Amino acid sequence: MSGGPTLETLVDQTISVITNDGRNIVGILKGFDQATNIILDESHERVFSTKEGVQQLVLGLYIIRGDNISIVGELDEDLDSSLDWSKMRAHPLKPLIH
Repeated sequence: MSGGPTLETLVDQTISVITNDGRNIVGILKGFDQATNIILDESHERVFSTKEGVQQLVLGLYIIRGDNISIVGELDEDLDSSLDWSKMRAHPLKPLIH
């Protein structure tokens, strides 16, 4: 059974991270450690709303603690850049409850 790409294969690529509190952070993976703490460069948070388009808050160089990460995924940069995020509407993600 294949589990998809490992973090090692995603270094220097754009990824999307969903945190336990429901945040969606996109950036270039620069590094990680054995606790899955990750370092993102050129990052931004996408804030979803049902009333207005997606806000993209610039974060820059950003560290996310491994115990706060729910999902890490590859980002198709061509598809991502073709979307008009200002017209997207969605409910914000709810926090993960353990």
